[in-house]
Amino acid sequence: MRIAFMGTPDFAVTALDALHAAGHDIAAVYSQPPRAAHRGKALTPTPVHRRAEALGIAVRTPVSLKSPEEQAAFAALDLDIAVVAAYGLILPRAILEAPCHGCLNIHASLLPRWRGAAPIQRAILAGDAATGITIMQMDAGLDTGAMLLKQALVIGDAETAGQLHDRLAALGATMIVEALARYRSLVAEPQPAEGVTYAAKLDKAEARLDWHRPAADLHRAVRAFNPVPGAYTELAGERLKILAAEVIHMPASSTAAPGTVIDDAFTIACGAGALRPTLVQRAGKQPLDTTALLHGFPVPAGTRLG
Repeated sequence: MRIAFMGTPDFAVTALDALHAAGHDIAAVYSQPPRAAHRGKALTPTPVHRRAEALGIAVRTPVSLKSPEEQAAFAALDLDIAVVAAYGLILPRAILEAPCHGCLNIHASLLPRWRGAAPIQRAILAGDAATGITIMQMDAGLDTGAMLLKQALVIGDAETAGQLHDRLAALGATMIVEALARYRSLVAEPQPAEGVTYAAKLDKAEARLDWHRPAADLHRAVRAFNPVPGAYTELAGERLKILAAEVIHMPASSTAAPGTVIDDAFTIACGAGALRPTLVQRAGKQPLDTTALLHGFPVPAGTRLG
């Protein structure tokens, strides 16, 4: 098929590679414009932009798709279909309707659960047992289009957002190739009205651990915010990221206040139970397992975390 691919982050690169390997005619790749990054603030192309250039595919980086000029340029590609994966721009109706068979989206959840920007992290935060990929026929709503393919993945008890991201990216790549191969025989299924939830964009403030919450909730937060933005707490006036941890059951007789270190292994009392970090990172330092951290940076019992 003659297609356009529209995506921005690493999640979308896997699908781009799969479509290219499957032999589709990728007329153009759309990605968000290069942005200032790193200390030098040099303009840096997105992961999809870089990969498309490496594959020799023309890349377009409009700030918006609302102008008649951009819409005319897209229509002139004479596409069979467009594939969208974490692009980050709203597609106006003129864009959605330009390809002969419309636009397909690779969405990282089992719709209608977790429509929106951060479905991977929200699924972990909510304690979902499973998530998955939905290949959806796009419409003008926010992830509201009819579903063409759907496949579930079990979320591991200790799985981080980064690990789940990689598994979902691989699954999405396989499924979009299948969807295009079977497109004419697939039956679009409207999303049910029941079970709709929204995966709001992550706010960095959410990554600050509130020790009054149950340890099980905080464990999910540590996993959901790994690798970015990183769950954190304040220790001796310094931000400390907690990249991995385990839940510790405390005796019912414990009276330790939430946020208090209760032993020499850096176990921290929570609103219910306790959390023991196993991988941590001080500001400006490399991640360390907690045992190594405590050798050079003791955190005695009774220490209060912010």
